Amino acid sequence: MAEPVLRISGLTKAFGGLVAVDGVDYELPGGDLRAIIGPNGAGKTTLFNLISGMLSADSGSIAFRGRDITGRSPHAISRMGIARTLQVKSVFNGLSVHDNIWIAAHAGGGRLHPLRAARSYRETADTVESVLDEVGIRDLRNEQAGNLSYGDIALLEMAIALAMRPNLLLLDEPVAGMSPEETQNTVARIKELSRQLDVILIEHDMEVVFGIADVITVMNNGAILCEGPPDEIAKDARVQEAYLGAPEDAEI
Repeated sequence: MAEPVLRISGLTKAFGGLVAVDGVDYELPGGDLRAIIGPNGAGKTTLFNLISGMLSADSGSIAFRGRDITGRSPHAISRMGIARTLQVKSVFNGLSVHDNIWIAAHAGGGRLHPLRAARSYRETADTVESVLDEVGIRDLRNEQAGNLSYGDIALLEMAIALAMRPNLLLLDEPVAGMSPEETQNTVARIKELSRQLDVILIEHDMEVVFGIADVITVMNNGAILCEGPPDEIAKDARVQEAYLGAPEDAEI
């Protein structure tokens, strides 16, 4: 069998007496769009932080494309091909959309030379142009990031992550706080991106999750409760009890 894109074994992380991620085993074969859901405090974002190197695990291992990345720095993991967006949006508000993406695109290409003009970094410039089109924000290229709507900031964050040319993209609540129109636009972009690279998203909007994901993983109390296609997850009594509510009340 082919090596999975991501393999997590026995991953555990505690904060004092709180076990945020509890012996998680998770595998991403590759080729489909995955979602992770669960109530607040289920351990979803902590799991992303462990995968991306923002936190160190207490025990367990993480392998990406057959390589052990457990305990590596966020920068090293990013250069290996994993990029993520954050639950709290974070961009350089004083810079243009173009410049935000340019910084990310150049991050993996070595140091800036003080006597070399930015326009001479042809490969970086080409990446920026490509990403602007991929995310659909070319018309915002000269807009200052601080002036963007919440939905456009989310798209810019996605563009920044894509500028690093990842193989795996982790999206943490990509449509949180968006209007219905912004949500529809962002979901369409995520679907398009998932045809080019592997995507795992954390999301509380169940309409989005059940409409976009090929496989849904449900977490509760730091552990994986169940996993499967949307129709199976929607009918699972454990999910109804832990997260979605009673079957007669669920609106999926």
